[in-house]
This record gives sequence, C-alpha cells and structure tokens, in this order.
Amino acid sequence: MDVSRLRNERVSVIGAARSGVAVARLLQTSGARVFVSDRDPEEKLVPKGGKSPLPLLAQAGIPYELGGHTDRVYDCSLMVISPGVPSNAPVVREAQTRALKVVSEVEVASWFCPDSVGIVAITGSNGKTTTTTLVGRILGDAKKKHAVAGNIGTAFSSVVLDLASSDIAVLEVSSFQLDHCETFRPKIAIIMNITQNHMDRYDNSMELYAASKARIFMNQSGNDALIYDADDTWTSKAVSTARCRTIPFSIQRILEEGAFVENGMLVTVSNGKRSDIIKTDQISIRGPHNLYNAMAATLTGQLLGVGTASIRATLKNFKGVEHRQEFVREVNGVRYYNDSKATSVEAVRYALQAFEQPIVLMLGGRDKGNDYSRIVDLVRNNVRGIIAIGESAEKVEKAFSSYITVKRANAMDEAVLLAQSTAQPGDVVLLSPACASFDWFEDYEQRGMVFKELVKHL
Repeated sequence: MDVSRLRNERVSVIGAARSGVAVARLLQTSGARVFVSDRDPEEKLVPKGGKSPLPLLAQAGIPYELGGHTDRVYDCSLMVISPGVPSNAPVVREAQTRALKVVSEVEVASWFCPDSVGIVAITGSNGKTTTTTLVGRILGDAKKKHAVAGNIGTAFSSVVLDLASSDIAVLEVSSFQLDHCETFRPKIAIIMNITQNHMDRYDNSMELYAASKARIFMNQSGNDALIYDADDTWTSKAVSTARCRTIPFSIQRILEEGAFVENGMLVTVSNGKRSDIIKTDQISIRGPHNLYNAMAATLTGQLLGVGTASIRATLKNFKGVEHRQEFVREVNGVRYYNDSKATSVEAVRYALQAFEQPIVLMLGGRDKGNDYSRIVDLVRNNVRGIIAIGESAEKVEKAFSSYITVKRANAMDEAVLLAQSTAQPGDVVLLSPACASFDWFEDYEQRGMVFKELVKHL
C-alpha cells in the first residue's frame, strides 16, 4: 500500500501497550490522524519492571483513552488492532458491523517496509518463539544485518523505519495478527505446526484456526518459499494450496527435498544438493520439538545464504529462550524447569517428551478449550504427580485424578511448595501450564518470573 494515502485519514488503534503505541507513532509519520483506545487502565499496560508507554503518545500529541472503548473509536476509516486483541473482541466485531476496514499491526508495518527487505515470517501453535529467536541468532552469528520483531516482544512497527534495503526482518506472527492481514507477503514463511489452541477464540473449530495460520502464505508466489512441518496433518493439508515453493521438514521420514534425520544426523537436501548439518545429539536445545525448530531455522538460514559451518556452530551454542523449558536450579536432587510459555496442550506434550526423569507437573491457568485426553498416556507414563493451578484446577483434576495423584493449589507459592513435597531426588518439577496466565498473572512472562523467584528461595 502507498502510505501517502494515509495522510489526513482518521485511524483508530486498539491497544495502548507496546505494539499499539509503536504502530500509532508509525502511522503518524504518514500524516494520519491517529486515536488510541484501550479497555484496560494504565497500570495494566505497564510491563513488569518496565515503564508506561503512554508518555510516548503524549510526546507525539496522539490522543488516547483508557478503561474502555467509547464510540470515538469508530470515527475512522481504518482500525488497527494490536497482537493481543482477538478477532472476536466486541470492539472488532462492532467495527466490522459498521463496515470499517480492520487490519493488524504487522500488516500496517509491512506497508512501510522497503520491498528489498527480506521478510521471514514464522507462525505455528508451538515453537514459533524459539524458531524466531534461533533464526535471528543464525543470522547474527553469520554477521547478516537483521531485526527480530513481531509477536516476540518488539513490535515490527517500532523497527521497520530503521531497516536498510538489504536487511532481513525476522517476525514471529500469531494467528490473531494473520486474521487481519491483507497484503502482508513474506519472502520466507514458516509454519511450525497447527495443533489445537485458542479454541475459545475460534468457535472450537480447527478448520477456522488452520485457515488463520494458512494466511501467512496467501500472498506468496513465484520465488517465495514456504517451510513447513510435513509430520503435522493440519499443516500438510493447509500448505497444499500454496502457490510458492514449499520445503518440508520431518523427523519421521527421509525426504527427497527439505530437512530430515538420517542415522542421527540432521540433513538437508536443496535442489539435489545434500548437506550434513549436525549430529542431533550435538544440538544444544533438547527434545523432538526443538529438533523441529532446529530444522526450520536451518532451512531458513540456508535460503538466506548462511553456510553449513556457521549454522552448525549456532545450533551447538544456542541455549533456547526464557520461559521455554528453562532450567532454574536444582534443590535436594530435584531439577526445576520453567516452561511458562507452554500455553497449549501440545506444548505440554512436547515438554513431557523432553525429560527421561519422573516429572511433577504444574498444570492449569485460564483454559482455552483444552482437550487433556491428548496427553493422558504421557502423564501416566512420565508424571509422578500433578499440581493443579489457576482457574482450570478443577478441570485438570477431573481429567487426571483417576490416573495419578492431583493436588490443587490456590496460589503459585503454595503450588511450588506442593511440588517440592511431591518430588523425589532425581525428579523434575516442571511448570508447563497448557493455559493462559491471565487468571493469576498479567502474562506468561510474569508467571514464569514469579515461579523462578519462588524456586530460588526454596
């Protein structure tokens, strides 16, 4: 889109946290008349240990309202929604009823992105944050200029104007952002997987959710590339409609092209050329899910011209991301891990497969339509006991109490003490909730930080 067309246009931005403020300021550079609205009060918009983003709006002279949306938000020709705003939010539905154009923050940022910048966009129900971070590390280690942004903590809108023509933008993109993309076109798109998640926001329909994820490649064609998990049924079905080059990865079978495992070696084949990348037991991040992440990142690095030796070195040294199977400390022979970012059942399934030791699992929070039957067998085989937490504690107890001991906690400090008393030397205590955090905490990051602080004081 030609951003000069935004001059003097009325634009409402929904969400006054980091992404909302960033896109509001970006829109102002085009001459748009911007108004920002958030349903929350100011204290909820301040990141833990951080600063309020609102002074940035005041400095720019951008008007805003807090504590709810008034009719003023509909006095516009364009509404932009932040990543945390679901597609079924009342303010979004009302805007659509009024035939207003509704787009996501990442869509708007892409309008300001030079065509020569290579956009790498990564989505998926699980693994997208680790893969996004790993791709960024591969590029950084190879001394390639890039920016990592999107749904990972740094808004695309806050960095897009700083990108030079030969830079690479590595973006984590959620289904909520993709729902409201129209022209967004990555040079390389990655779908890690499509597994049951956010059913509360997609009317319990996997078809709707999968269609949302598939929007990442809807504008791709020609020499664009789509990297995808060939072992995932929903993903394989979704990519069948792609009009660009498709590159699969698999840990279950050897492929003619893409990434796979052969004799304990991560291997890639591209245009008939085979590359033995690294022995899988030398990859620093463990578990089958992280092997998928490593494959997707490796294929991306190769497409962007990074050599095998550099990719190998990064895979050996990359330690993962905070709140994703993050080791906290060992106490009396018990190892404590923070997997607070595991907000889906599938993410918990991956976590349970990553440990050989017996697990005391801390599970629960704000439920998103979870089907716990999918991990019952793993729980029966791998878990010593469950500490049920948050609003969904009763549902967790009902799902597992006939197979294993389940103890309910009313607060995180109580949960940690119950986990400690349940665990035996040689066990793992794993916070892997399968749920959103908004019952007890502001976000998964705060949940993970509180857990780590409590463990450090055991």
